[in-house]
Amino acid sequence: MRLLAVEDDAIIRKDIQATLEASGFHVETAEDGEDAWFLGDTEDFDLVVLDLGLPGMDGLSVLKRWRANGREMPVLVLTARGAWHERVEGIEAGADDYLPKPFRMEELVARARALVRRSAGHGAPVQTCGDLAIDTNRMAVSVRGVPVPVTALEYRLLSYLMLHRARIVPPGELLEHLYGDDDAREANALEAILTRLRRKLGAGIIGTRRGFGYFLEAAEESG
Repeated sequence: MRLLAVEDDAIIRKDIQATLEASGFHVETAEDGEDAWFLGDTEDFDLVVLDLGLPGMDGLSVLKRWRANGREMPVLVLTARGAWHERVEGIEAGADDYLPKPFRMEELVARARALVRRSAGHGAPVQTCGDLAIDTNRMAVSVRGVPVPVTALEYRLLSYLMLHRARIVPPGELLEHLYGDDDAREANALEAILTRLRRKLGAGIIGTRRGFGYFLEAAEESG
């Protein structure tokens, strides 16, 4: 999952990035409103964590401009504790959830995971498709009830396919949500991850539609 964390406090921003990356997200960051607006308006993210007190352009203005331009990614707003009017304004401007400061990182992770699931139309923390199950709370993968060890990249790829199991996901989209703008965004890197996953998961889990992309086979069979 690709996430944008917008926070002007360097210590908090680094803590958010480290915590969410350890929880299965690919995290990109911005420290002011102008950069945040540009990234959110030109790149695709599965979630944005947005502080409202930003230099340059405040977070509420950033959010309003995103929504006015049709950007629909879920947004988790960070507000100062007790600033109820900011929370109300944020929700009215199009925020999907809010978290008052100071907060525990465990709650941030839980809310982030829940927002990503809900935005894809799936509410339960354990997602299943045929023989495959992913526990998003524990970052655990299993096939027919047997645990399968996966790397962070493998988990992100598999989770993205699971959340979007109703459709075929193009290679470019998978790469973007795995790496963002990283130099490692190459088709052969994606193929290498898929080859390892297929070896671990066995046949009948990840399918390929040549010229279109990748999908979970059980989802297509049921559809």
